[in-house]
Amino acid sequence: MLAARQKLSDVITEKLESMILDGSWLAGEQLPSERELAQRFDVSRPSLREAIQNLQARGLVTRKQGGGTFVSRELNAAMTDPLLRLVAQRPETQFDLLEFRHALEGMAAYYAALRGQKEDRQALRVALTAVAECPEQPDHEAQAHALGAFYLTMAKASHNMVLMHVMRTMQSMLIDNIRRNLEMLSLHADVNNEIHQQREKIVAAIEKGDPGLARTASNTHLAFIESTLLKINQRDLRMQRALRRIETE
Repeated sequence: MLAARQKLSDVITEKLESMILDGSWLAGEQLPSERELAQRFDVSRPSLREAIQNLQARGLVTRKQGGGTFVSRELNAAMTDPLLRLVAQRPETQFDLLEFRHALEGMAAYYAALRGQKEDRQALRVALTAVAECPEQPDHEAQAHALGAFYLTMAKASHNMVLMHVMRTMQSMLIDNIRRNLEMLSLHADVNNEIHQQREKIVAAIEKGDPGLARTASNTHLAFIESTLLKINQRDLRMQRALRRIETE
């Protein structure tokens, strides 16, 4: 009887692990009560409690006396890695990260179109609407976080656990890159409408279920941002050189 219960708890453990991996519960988020989870999986509370203990032993969840069970915040520990933080802070790495986003977000768009379910597409549309409705702020912090949530939702729609984990782990770095880009692009309001239309095309391709079109739309979007930022940088450098010449005359 004990062996059978142990086997059942292992099955529940795997189900709970999968829900954490696919982003059903994020780092720091509270799990439903034991009673609710036992009903959801149609198992006894002792078996469920044993499964949660397995997760706790593996460092995936933490338990608070009388306060419930929470997904461990340590799952995002890589985001505070000193090397990642150093990379994120160096201006010359911003274009490197933008290039990396071509592969990452292009893949997310491709598989979101290929595998995304109705609820995934609805969540992606809601996330894009949140970006459009985001209040304008001088530091662009709110919009950067809204865009970070949008891309994370797209990764979740891909149903690729490794991709989802990488996106989640790099979330703070990606948001910082987006914020820096927004600061530069905000000086050129004429590109904002074009960029919004490009995001609409990504979501439309995913809703259509066209993987190739979704990836192309994502790459076109990022290539446009990269090209625009390079032009801004080149123009600023020319202006700086002109100012230095004026100062020396």
